[in-house]
Amino acid sequence: MNLIEYNKSVEQHADGMFRFILKNIKDEDKARDIVQDSFEKLWRNVENVNFQKVKSYLFTTAYHTMIDLIRREKRKEDFEKVDVREYSHSNQYTDLKEILDWALDQLSEIQRSVILLRDYEGYSYQEIAKITDLNESQVKVYIYRARKHLKKYLGSIESLV
Repeated sequence: MNLIEYNKSVEQHADGMFRFILKNIKDEDKARDIVQDSFEKLWRNVENVNFQKVKSYLFTTAYHTMIDLIRREKRKEDFEKVDVREYSHSNQYTDLKEILDWALDQLSEIQRSVILLRDYEGYSYQEIAKITDLNESQVKVYIYRARKHLKKYLGSIESLV
């Protein structure tokens, strides 16, 4: 890959990577850092990455960097983290996005990642398998279970509006 192809990959994939990471960790600054780290790793490995496969490389790198960050943060004790929903009342919700985000938060990390890659970013099962280091049948099972959980949690769309 040359400099022109590297710059083209930044233009084509930075926004999609940012959206994917942001949906998973809900922190814009950390999402930007992960995207930046992923492009830095690509730059360090630019001679070994084929431009045709750069999208898969970037999303795989971003996914693994995000998982590493999540694991590091789980080890830390965070006494300032308070679930605001426990102290607030909610008789009526009209914000569907908030409800969907909360429902996605109820999924496990891997279920949330595969459902976001499939339904939000439009990746195929094969691409998701490469990104997450799972086999294709595992990806399908995780997506099925995530959708089943979301359906059970959300019920019908009419009950939300």
